[in-house]
Amino acid sequence: MRMQIREIAFIAVAAFATQALAQDDPHAHCTSVGWVPQSILERPLPLRVNTGNSTDAVTTSSAEARAYYLQGLNYLHGYSWIEGARSFHQAIRLDPGMAMAHWGLSRIYSGLDDHASAMNEAIRARELAPKASPREQRRIALRVQQLEAIADLGNATLHASYKQAIDKAIAADIEDAELWLIRGNAEEPTAAGRGQRGGVASTAFYLEALRVAPDNGAAHHYLTHSYENLNQIGRALEHGEVYARIAADIPHAHHMWGHDLRRVGRLDEAIVAFTRTDELEDAYYAAEKIGPELDWHHVHNLDLLATSHEHKGQMRKAEALLREAAAVKPLTEYQEFNQKSLTVFLMGRQRWREALTGAQKLTRTTSPGTRVVGFAFAGHAYLALGDAAAAKRSLLSAEAQMQNVPSLVAGISVGRATVVPYVDALRAEILLREGKSEEGRALMKDVQARLRALPGPDAWTQALFRLEAFARVAREVGDWDLAEFTARQMLEHDGAYAGSHFALALVARHRGEVELAQSEAAAARKYWIDADRDMKELALLRDK
Repeated sequence: MRMQIREIAFIAVAAFATQALAQDDPHAHCTSVGWVPQSILERPLPLRVNTGNSTDAVTTSSAEARAYYLQGLNYLHGYSWIEGARSFHQAIRLDPGMAMAHWGLSRIYSGLDDHASAMNEAIRARELAPKASPREQRRIALRVQQLEAIADLGNATLHASYKQAIDKAIAADIEDAELWLIRGNAEEPTAAGRGQRGGVASTAFYLEALRVAPDNGAAHHYLTHSYENLNQIGRALEHGEVYARIAADIPHAHHMWGHDLRRVGRLDEAIVAFTRTDELEDAYYAAEKIGPELDWHHVHNLDLLATSHEHKGQMRKAEALLREAAAVKPLTEYQEFNQKSLTVFLMGRQRWREALTGAQKLTRTTSPGTRVVGFAFAGHAYLALGDAAAAKRSLLSAEAQMQNVPSLVAGISVGRATVVPYVDALRAEILLREGKSEEGRALMKDVQARLRALPGPDAWTQALFRLEAFARVAREVGDWDLAEFTARQMLEHDGAYAGSHFALALVARHRGEVELAQSEAAAARKYWIDADRDMKELALLRDK
């Protein structure tokens, strides 16, 4: 069924926003915003239900235009960039003088990583602002100021001034829920925040938005992200469930809930949520004749669905999904970086020749962050294959490529802090295998802490499987103290993962701690109850 749907959806092959479109692309001669052809972003669409519950007073003579504006706002808050753009464009067709529809388009275009187009729409909104209300004029002015701060992302003064301007606007209209949401976004590390990287301060503003507009879906969405970043998974789960109910036809809403169902060990329910997301996306691509590669979210969801099956030991299902994700042509840096998951899987299964091939493919991508990780993974594969010299060359290549990775990034782009731990992990393994135990052990422990601290569901999952690989390396070099430390890090990171218990059982067995070995082995078997019967870890548990 999946492949039938993929065949129905046409392939709109594109490149990154800064690259030319391929000659055989049916949209090759179309203007694009970010990575999406303008013709798709401007397609008419119907009014839909179950996209959210945003309410916002806007100046327009057309009730239908207002309805499309609110639909665009719901899609904006659900990170459905294409449908949000279509909705705002439809509002403009119905009311060409509607300033706030251009304001909405500006925010959508930032989601599509097209700063110039975002600024053009903000300026158009400002041109139309004299006919809008004072509260709309405040919002439009804030948007222009935000874009100016984004253009100079490392300028803390501009970021602070932007936050102060939002505070002033809120003081003038303290019951404006959208302003409270914008203020929460602004508490992210840069002015480009859009709800994904919030922390302690952000939650206060989103909770205030809920006071102003009880059960506001966007506030629940952003609170889910913020609490997740704070490792307050119970609270994230609560808000994620509400958002999935309010925005039942937004794929990301179900996906978000799946994030946190997985974090509390409710894997079967998480798989249902990720599968529901995939079904909604596939139906959308088929109905709208939009290629899945144009949707930034698709590969991300396949990744989390696949790794949820991997978590349960269902390796065949996991690999099939990861290969499906890897077959989607990446049009953004984020999509490209996500494709590392197949190589991580192959390394985890110790299929080193295949892993090396996958890693080498990553080194040839357009994204410097992905190239860094590719070289690091190649180094691990070379070590497993007994070629220490090649591993060291890979480390040098990774270090060289790292100079091209920016320290400060907007949106969900890949920054240096994300990739440095992968490079240091290779350096640590080289040290351990060379017998430099103290130095290698210290670095490996530091890498584990940094990987576990990276925000986001992708990073959380990848950290678990990388910890599993580190535990295996520690056992192979005979550093059983490091092996125990890493196993306990795995249990702290995810006590519902069978592999965490398996790693500690192996340490306990080596040390002759029979009772601990037996209890941890029993826990591993319990969590792998639905695993593939031929999974080698199960065979080892049976043998021992």
